Formats: sequence, C-alpha cells, structure tokens
Amino acid sequence: MPAPRSRARHVRPPPHTRPKFVVTDVDGTLTDVSRRLDPDAVRSVRALEDRGIPVVLATGNVLPIALALHRSLGLSGPIVAENGGLIWWKGPDGRDRVERLADRAVALGAYGALRHAGLPVRRLFTDRWRESEVAIEPTVSLAAIRRVLAGRPLTVEATGYAIHLMARGAGKATALARVLAPLGGSLADAVALGDGDNDVQMLRGAGFGVSFPSGSPRARAAADYVTRKSYASGFVEGLKASGVLR
Repeated sequence: MPAPRSRARHVRPPPHTRPKFVVTDVDGTLTDVSRRLDPDAVRSVRALEDRGIPVVLATGNVLPIALALHRSLGLSGPIVAENGGLIWWKGPDGRDRVERLADRAVALGAYGALRHAGLPVRRLFTDRWRESEVAIEPTVSLAAIRRVLAGRPLTVEATGYAIHLMARGAGKATALARVLAPLGGSLADAVALGDGDNDVQMLRGAGFGVSFPSGSPRARAAADYVTRKSYASGFVEGLKASGVLR
C-alpha cells in the first residue's frame, strides 16, 4: 500500500511445523514505499529457494510483469496474477501452463457501466495485458464505484495502487488452492505476506499470515502477525517471525 497507516500490532504463535511454501504479494510487500524492489527482500526469497522452500507470487500485477519478477528473482513456485484471475505454472513436461479463472467480459461490462454512469474512470496502462479483470486508476471513490455496480456478479477491491473489477468466484485464495494442490499442499501449509484488502482471504487461509503497519486495516486484522516495520522491511521481519527464515 502507498502510505503507512496505524501502528496497531498483534501476534499469534507461528506454526509448529515447517511451512512448505511462502506466498507473497509484490507491491508494498517485496518493495519499498516507492514500489522499488528491496535488496533485503530479494536476498530473503533467494535464501528460501536455496533451502528448498518454493516462493509463490500472488499479485494484482499482470502476468508479464509477474513472470519477469519470477525469473529475475530465481523463484520456483507458481504465479497467481491479476488478483487470482490468472495462474501460471510449469507442467511436468517443463512447458508453461496458464489458466484463466475469471471471465473478463463481466469486468469489461462493469467498466462500461461506470463510464455510462458518468464516472471519470480510467483503466491502467497495464490493462492492455490483462486477461481476467479490469484495473482502473484509484482516482474515483471506491464507494461511488460500488454504488454503480451494486447487484452485479463481481468483486470490487482497492489495493491502494488500483481498483480491480473481477467476476465473482476467483481471487488470490481460490487461485492458490488450485496451484498448490498439485504440489501436495494448501494455503494452510504456507506463510503468506500481503498488505491489501485483496490479500485478506489469503492471509486468513494461510498457516501463518503476515501484514504490516502500512497494510490496510482489513489486511492487518486478517493476519496472524503484524510487523513493526512496513513494506519490504516488514516482509523480512515477518519471515523471521514465522520461523521460515533465520
């Protein structure tokens, strides 16, 4: 999220068993306040991979951005992109596999309704690469958007960087259940770290959920551990608190 909020903090004990996976959001989690990748976060995810713990990206970013990060960071886990509307993994044959979990036509119809209602909404530049949702710039009131779209079969979530419109039934937690099952696990076997409302279900379902003072109130409430530090510094702190990183 773009700016720190409350310093309220709570802690629940880390899991007794070693987590099988680490699932992480990207913006505001692996980055600093300016959305720049943090060197300490990079070293941490590489250390996890070196110890045989797959790191899974779960992000609102489009797949091309997430895949570039995945390769540059040297990750082995699958990718959840577009807030859970799109998943990527390597098949047993080593080939790239992609599955779309939400019908973008629903989101496009909702965006058209917003424009028809006279709201000055604008789609993100990266929307040209989206396959399952529509992301708009956070320049219009979330409450106004939800009023116009009330009754439609979609979710409307704000991340601090964008407002995402997506057909109901997808989301990060749903997508993670789909990509972790073939690896012999579930969210309950993971440490999950995130800072936005779109991370709430993921944090609740994780074996150990971590958020930050810079996270949304809902993300903090859903987490097992709220760090003292924000952004990527909190990411490293949260990994250590979970016991997955020394």
